[in-house]
Formats: sequence, structure tokens, C-alpha cells
Amino acid sequence: MFRKSTAYLLLVFAILLSVLLSIFRPIPQFNYDFETFFPQEDQDLYFYQSFKNQFENDNDYLLVALGSPDGELLSADFLAEASSVHTEIQKLEKVDTVISILNLEQPVIGVFGLSTRKVLDWTDKSSLQKTSENLDQYRSRLISKDGKSLLLWIKNEQNISKSDGDILYNSIKDIFSQHKIVPMAIAGKIQTQGDFVKLMQDEFGLFFGCSIVLMLFLLVLIFRSWWAVIIPLFVLIIGVAWAFGLLIYLGKPLDVMSVMQPTIFMIVGLSALIHFFTHLIKKLKEGDDKHKAIRAVFKGLVVPVWLTILTTSLGFVSLYFTTIPALQDFGWSTGLGVLVMFFAVILVAPGLLFLLPITISTSLQKSEKPSVLLAVFSWQLKHRKWIGFSFLGITLLCLALGSTLKINGYLLDNLPTDHPIQQDFEYFNEQYGGSNPLEIYLSVGSGANSLLDYEVLGEIDKIEAKIQELFGEGQIISPLTVVKTINQAQNQGDPQAFELPSKGQRQRMDRWLGKALESKGPKVLTDDKKSGRLSARAPDLGSLKMTALREELNEFVKQEVNPDLLQVRWTGTAYLIDKGHKSVTLQMAKGLGVAFLLVGIIVGFLFRSWRISFLLLIPNFIPLIWMLGLMYVLGIEFKLTTAILFTVAFGIAVDDSIHFMSRLKQELKLGKNLIYGLKRTYLETGKAIVLTTIVLTAGFGLLIFSQFGVTHFTGLLISASLIFALLADLMLLPLLLLPLKKIWEKKFKN
Repeated sequence: MFRKSTAYLLLVFAILLSVLLSIFRPIPQFNYDFETFFPQEDQDLYFYQSFKNQFENDNDYLLVALGSPDGELLSADFLAEASSVHTEIQKLEKVDTVISILNLEQPVIGVFGLSTRKVLDWTDKSSLQKTSENLDQYRSRLISKDGKSLLLWIKNEQNISKSDGDILYNSIKDIFSQHKIVPMAIAGKIQTQGDFVKLMQDEFGLFFGCSIVLMLFLLVLIFRSWWAVIIPLFVLIIGVAWAFGLLIYLGKPLDVMSVMQPTIFMIVGLSALIHFFTHLIKKLKEGDDKHKAIRAVFKGLVVPVWLTILTTSLGFVSLYFTTIPALQDFGWSTGLGVLVMFFAVILVAPGLLFLLPITISTSLQKSEKPSVLLAVFSWQLKHRKWIGFSFLGITLLCLALGSTLKINGYLLDNLPTDHPIQQDFEYFNEQYGGSNPLEIYLSVGSGANSLLDYEVLGEIDKIEAKIQELFGEGQIISPLTVVKTINQAQNQGDPQAFELPSKGQRQRMDRWLGKALESKGPKVLTDDKKSGRLSARAPDLGSLKMTALREELNEFVKQEVNPDLLQVRWTGTAYLIDKGHKSVTLQMAKGLGVAFLLVGIIVGFLFRSWRISFLLLIPNFIPLIWMLGLMYVLGIEFKLTTAILFTVAFGIAVDDSIHFMSRLKQELKLGKNLIYGLKRTYLETGKAIVLTTIVLTAGFGLLIFSQFGVTHFTGLLISASLIFALLADLMLLPLLLLPLKKIWEKKFKN
């Protein structure tokens, strides 16, 4: 396969493929949908989908806090300008409803029937002064706690697409610009997705460019020869182009996790090239003919390199067996891209090596000094027990520390705490009771006919009071809200009457309930009035605390709420995302279990021995435990985006072990004893392992500078795990093999 003529044919095929890709360029689509982090095949997800059909999405809204430029919120001029903004936004095509203190009308029921009056009237000074005295009821709801801003709650079209959401958000920003009003804070789905995608586009291009520069620097540093720099760099660029071209043609949009894929593809491809080129340079230094050396190197290494690429790919693909769509997409797409990189190496590199003149520089032909690796190998043979106990002690310590790690994730934990999006969300958390949707499904028990029955309303009132105690004083909307509003209307708009009415008052308001339920606003009841929703907003307290608070409310309901009158169930997007984080242990176990199984099968097939499969897993399992200890030291919590890194790290780290064992197998087949075979493997393959570890660590280390949490932690933790794996492969693996000396020599003896 690697004869000169065959290599040229493969190179021509690669060139034609690249030309076709440049002519029929795929158009990338960027997308960020946090609903892809929902656990699939889950009863709570199915329930939420049914809930949406009955009511609506709980996250199709935009929160906008408007403050007066001169600091006086309740000035007639500012309120008039803000009202114009409100009216213009309401007219936008994709806007369903806009609610604010500016258009809110208080119903009043008198002797002449139902009438309404503006909650805030600024037509003259007297009206403004009179109505502004009764606004405390709306603090933390439509007016900020500190009284410096008012809220626009903009409900957009349900299930709005990314492109329509961008258009709508830009239209809203244009209205603000025209009226020269700068919002104090904005938070919502259409804003967050747009800003996330923009940041993704910026980082995607940045890391792709930085990856090329880094690869160029590493190639110059390692090989110091123009052909050993130009050829790999060309191969890597071609491979990345093919990988993304294929993924885009398959309809895979680029999302938040795609930011790190160019770096992953390049460093995996470069690690493969380093193995080929290191051995090629060695043969050329020994005086071998160029053509024979190229053919011998690629023929001898293609299988072990293929196996290492395959195990890396399977490490990513194993994420497909989790239940989180975002992880599944990242897993299969990255795994496929890694395989494409291998084929780029095989199709392009041999042909270019045959085609271009190759020379070995004088500096590379000089006699080498005694290897540092030789000294290390000799030292570790003399200190076997000390090394073994050290690994055991560190591993047990990391296991103990890792067992104390908490599972905790935030809705926006992919962004740094000082990012503008985070700051805007924090503003709403502090001033308006929260920015995250909080949804509870309500249904009547067997002892009631309707959620509007007086006894049922009393049970809802208990729950609302408990929610405000647990989650803060943000606005709550439920069937009880409608009843409270009518009760206030029956008492001439008195704010103190916004409460659960007496039983007699409740009976007198039946004639008004129908009209109230038909008014615009969030739907809180089904037509048969047997099901409803309790909707609120809460701060993003993290999945750990939110889970504890939800359990506390569940316990309260169990003890204090009559199940024959009212049944409740948690639902909503925030609940599902928190549940996804909570399932992190299961997701990690699934990914690692599949990765262990697949790698064990591959290694067992390669070496025809279950003992070797088991031994090979030990030095690659230890770095994962050490990662737990590092997470404890750095204060990194478990969440979906950090748990998956264990599977990815295992798939990448096991490559070095396979290279080591493949070379040892060749040495033993030549009739050498185990000690000598380990020495030769340690000196030659060990050098390539060190170089590939440097390359991989530097490449993943580049990701540490990302603003996205998932990308940052990927760079940090995988870089550390690769260093841990290098120590385990070079310091521990040889010692694990020595006790089996007779078995090894007998097995591989000719």
C-alpha cells in the first residue's frame, strides 16, 4: 500500500477531494440551544413536552430593565419615552405580549360594574404622585427592589427559531437606540443564544488560528527541518478541512462544544504524525534509503497508529451512549473527525514524503548523548517498591478527596462570572427575584372538581407562601393570582386585598372569573379547570442548592398539602437542566463503561491476552482518579461538562500505552528477553510518547484561555490527565509487566 506509485495515487485522490470541497464549500451553521442538555428518554422530559402543549414554553421571554438616564425613574418624560418603547416592541411581528407597569391596568368592581384604571398614570403631576404611592405591591416584580428600574416582560413567539430570534432581538435593540434608552440589563433566550453564538464564532476562528501557530511552533521545535514542518502542517490543515466539511455536510451545526474541535483534530493528527516522522528520521539517520524507509515506517506503524486513533475516537464516540443530546452530538462528531484526520495522514503524508526532497540536517546526524530516559529506566528498576507504593498512596488519596466532590451546575456556567451576560442575569436575580423559570404543574385531587374551588385555592396559597420563603419574593403567577386580582378589584383596588379572599367573597366572584381568564397574559388554567400551572422566577442558585430546595418544597407539600385536593409536580426547563447535572454520575459511568469495554476488546484482539488488556487499563485508570484529586484541589465541581472529560481523557491517554505495548511485542517477537525488550521500548517508543504528550498537553492547554467553561475545563483537566498518563505509562506500566516475565517470554518466543 505504501509503495511510491500507490502513495502518489492516494495523494492525487486527496487533492481531487480537496478541490471538490473548495468548489462545493459547505456553509457552517452556528447554534446554541440549552435544551440539548436535557436528559432524553426521561419521563420528566415527556411530561414537560405535554405541559408545553397544554400551556406554553417557560423560557420564550425576554427580560429588560429600563432605568432613567437622569436617575429619576418616576419622571413623566422618562415614563412617556419608555411607554413609546413598550408600544413599538408590542407591534413587532414575533412579539406575543409585553407586560410592564407602563400598561398595567387595575380592574375595579363597583356598583356600575367592572372598570379599569392605570396602575401608573403620568398624564399630570397629581395623577403621577397619587398612583406612584401604591407601587410597593409591584416591587421585585415589575419595579426593581431599589426602585431604580422598571421591567419589560417581553413574551415572544413560541418555539422561535434561532434566525427569527436574532432578527427580533436586533429589532428590539434598534427601538432602544432610536429612543436613546440604554437598558440596565437584558436577559432571555433570544439574547443569550445570540450572544453565545457570536462568542462561539469569535472563539472558533481564534482557536483555529492559534492551533495552527502552535502546531507550527511545535513542529519546528521537535524536528528542526523544513520538510518535517511543512508536510505535517499541510496534512493537518487538509485533515481539519475534511473533518469539518464532512460534519457540515451531515447537517451538524457548530455549537458551544465545537469550539475545541479544531484543536482536538489537529493535536490528535499531529501526535500520529510525530510517531511516523520520529521513526522515519531515525531510519534516515541510520543510513536507510529514503523510499525503503518511508515504506517500512508506514507499513510498520500503520496498525498501532490506527489503533491509537481508533481508541481516541471511541473515547469520544462512547459519549453517544449518554442520554444528553449535546454530549451525544459532540461525541459522534468528534470521534468521526478524529478518524478523518487519520485518513488524511495516510492519504497525504506518504505521497508528499516521496515527492519532496528529504534531507537530514547536520545537527540531527550528530551522535546523541546518553538518553535521560535510560537513566530514568535504570533508576526505576532499583526503586520498584517505592514507585509502586507512591502510585498507590497518591491514588488512594485522590480517590478519598474525589469522593467528597459535589455535583453542581449552573445554567450559565459555561461563561466566566465577569461576562456581561452573567452580570445582566445577576441583576435580575438581585432586583427582580430571579431570571430562571420555575414551573410547577397543578392538578386537582380526587376530592375536588376545579383548581378554583375555595379549598384548593387555600392549598395553592400555602405552596406560594413556601415558594417565596425558599426562592425569594419574585412574582408568582397561578390560578390563585387571578382570584387575588379579582378580590383586589372588589375592594376598590386596595393593594392589601391582593390575597386569598374569604369563602363568601370567593363565591361572589364567579361572574368575573371567566372574563379574567380570557384576558391576555400567561395561561394558568386548562379549559376544564382541572389542571394549571404555578409559574415564577428564581435566581440561578446551582443544581445542588436548587435540588435541595425542591426537595424541601416536596416535603412541605407531603406534610402540609391535602393530596385529595391538590397534586403538584415539578417541571420546566431549569428543572430538566438541573436533573441533567444530577445524572452526571450515571452519564460518566455509561461513557467510561463503554470506553473500557471497547478498548479492552481492541487490546485483547491485538495481543490475544486478557491479562494484557487488564494490565493496560490500570495505568490508564489511575490518571482518571488523579483528575478527581486535582478537581478537589482546584475547587472544580462535578457537572455534565466536566464529567464527560473522564471518558475523553481515557480515550486519548490509552494511546501511549498501546504504542508502548505494540513496540514491546515486536521486541519480544525478535527473541529478546523482557528486561531488554522493555529497555529498547522505553528508549525509542518512550521518546515518541514524551513528544506526543508535549504536543497534546500544549494543544489542550491552549483551550484553557477560552471564555467557555466547558472548553476551559477541557483544556485544564485533559492536559493534566495526559501528564498523569505519561507518568503512569513510563513509571508504572513497566513495573507491572516485570512479574510476568516468564509468561511474556514464552508467549512471544518464536
